[in-house]
Amino acid sequence: MAVETPTEIFRALGSPATALALAFLLDVTVSEFPERVHPVVWFGRVVGRFDREWRRPRATGLVLAVALPLAAGGTLAALTAIAFRAGAVFGTAVAALALFSTFSYRMLLSRASEVIALTESNAETARDNVHALVGRDADSLSPEQLRSAAVESAAENLADGLVGPVLAFAAGSQLSLAVGVGAAATLKAINTMDSMLGYHSKPVGSAAARLDDLVMWLPARASAVLLALAAWDPGAVGRGRPWADRPASPNSGWPMATLAAAASVKLSKPGAYTLNEIARYPTVEQANSCLRVVAIAGVLAVAAAAVLARAEVMVWL
Repeated sequence: MAVETPTEIFRALGSPATALALAFLLDVTVSEFPERVHPVVWFGRVVGRFDREWRRPRATGLVLAVALPLAAGGTLAALTAIAFRAGAVFGTAVAALALFSTFSYRMLLSRASEVIALTESNAETARDNVHALVGRDADSLSPEQLRSAAVESAAENLADGLVGPVLAFAAGSQLSLAVGVGAAATLKAINTMDSMLGYHSKPVGSAAARLDDLVMWLPARASAVLLALAAWDPGAVGRGRPWADRPASPNSGWPMATLAAAASVKLSKPGAYTLNEIARYPTVEQANSCLRVVAIAGVLAVAAAAVLARAEVMVWL
């Protein structure tokens, strides 16, 4: 059996797959950076400075939608590349931390699980807590509708909080680990701008909303496929397809509709859309089963991205 040299070991440690595995491990164990040092929180504060009236809001919004995410991604890519000059181990650690900041997998599942559990014991608290997951008015939501909201959020945000960043990372890693980190950070920055500015009442955010729709087109549909595979029901994508266009977003309906089909449950935002209307709202047991499917889909996403990242054409550090 051949013995690996130190150079080969360091090269393996510096691989994109290693950085991705470490980032995912950090997410499932630590969950989030402290707010005071969270890169996404810092970026949100920068975006907040531009959330005001502008003489030409749409033109300004277009410039911001392109410049701010590229600046965020470029900064983390540069930090990763600089860190690698100090050694593969240090560079991989920095890359993993940067990538970890783009994930929200465990936090999403934990918050959804809390809301689902509270629907049995304290619906009022569940209504308060569901605001961390969805933006709808929860005052009149029944326990069943609160569980639906939690499941919808888990399915939809699987794409934003994990699948999108890992796919962007895997694609960028075809050039270098630093570019992969930058790609994931750029996509996360676009998501953040959309969540802060992408409303009809804020013309400056129209470009950010359209850009988010564009970059999330593939991750949303990939999430639907992963959810179907995680539920061991590949046909769920096709069965859910007729409902995927019902939400206003061109992307969010795909993972939600697929999960509704796979779990045979109704998911609904009152006054906006209903998916799988012939079924019933999820019970606590069914809602928790849906979260398990989302959790498995997340693991599949990371595994697939790791395989893609290991196939990098060249490494420029």
